[in-house]
Amino acid sequence: MTTRTIIRFGGLCLAGGAVAFLGVFTYLAARFNYPDVLDGPAATVLPSLLATGQQGRLVWAVYALLPLIWVPAGVAAYEALAPVRRGPMRLALLFAVVAALAMMLGLMRWPSMHWHLALSFEHAAPPEQAVLAAVFDGLNAYLGNYIGEFLGELSFSVFFLLTSIVWLQSPRPHKWIGWVGAGTAVLGLVGMFRNVTATVAPIAALNNYLLPAFMIVLGVALVRSPAVSESACA
Repeated sequence: MTTRTIIRFGGLCLAGGAVAFLGVFTYLAARFNYPDVLDGPAATVLPSLLATGQQGRLVWAVYALLPLIWVPAGVAAYEALAPVRRGPMRLALLFAVVAALAMMLGLMRWPSMHWHLALSFEHAAPPEQAVLAAVFDGLNAYLGNYIGEFLGELSFSVFFLLTSIVWLQSPRPHKWIGWVGAGTAVLGLVGMFRNVTATVAPIAALNNYLLPAFMIVLGVALVRSPAVSESACA
């Protein structure tokens, strides 16, 4: 594969992943009251999860694999912009990989551990349900809040921020892409504290729309834009 092919593939993954993210998000919002359901107790959430059936479980599995698009996206951004600032882009690539792993681990709990908790919860006696509810809450706090949301969102926001800064420093046209990316990244870094304080909840809600929009913008820009040569940055 040529460098140009890698950049295009990563750009397609980024834009296509954003569209897939919106599709899955819409399905879960309609069938599972997502993301509001994340704040519910086990007695409400686990039966609702089981009610989505095998189709719902499959959708959750697809959703859990979608963060892997950050890996080819990170490689594409690195190949496209490394000649401008190799150090920051190498760091951006590493954060993209961390984002992929963290978000995948956070989401994978739903079709795996939570699904089996829901099966057990359905036929458990009240004392057993209390234990299952404690396990459910613990998994949500660790894999959901800390790994998936906080670490995952921190990582992809830093990836966007570094990529956007280097984009602004490059000889590429359309500098507005860098400014929009930097703004989206900063809002993401603020919004990830929504589990700490409700004050930033509106920013997090806004970022839920800005994030897929910028993923599409950056993805299309990578597909259409050639790699920057070392001589062009000299």
